[in-house]
Parts: sequence; C-alpha cells; structure tokens
Amino acid sequence: MTSAEIQRIKELEREVKELRRANEILRTASAFFVQAELGRKLKS
Repeated sequence: MTSAEIQRIKELEREVKELRRANEILRTASAFFVQAELGRKLKS
C-alpha cells in the first residue's frame, strides 16, 4: 500500500470511531427522552 492509502485508512478509522461515539450518545439520549416521556405519561 502507498503512504497515501495508509493515511486515508487512518482517517477513515478515526471517522468511524467518531461516528460510533456519536451514535452511542444519540442512543443514550433517545433512551433518556423515551424514559422521560413514559414517566410523564404515567403521571397524567
């Protein structure tokens, strides 16, 4: 592989890591809001 290809792979791996972290944050936030909404509905 060329050095450009190696660099591109490193960039893509970094991007995948960032996207996975963002997805985990979004999943956690979604679960939080679902729980809050369910709690609000149960109190009504």
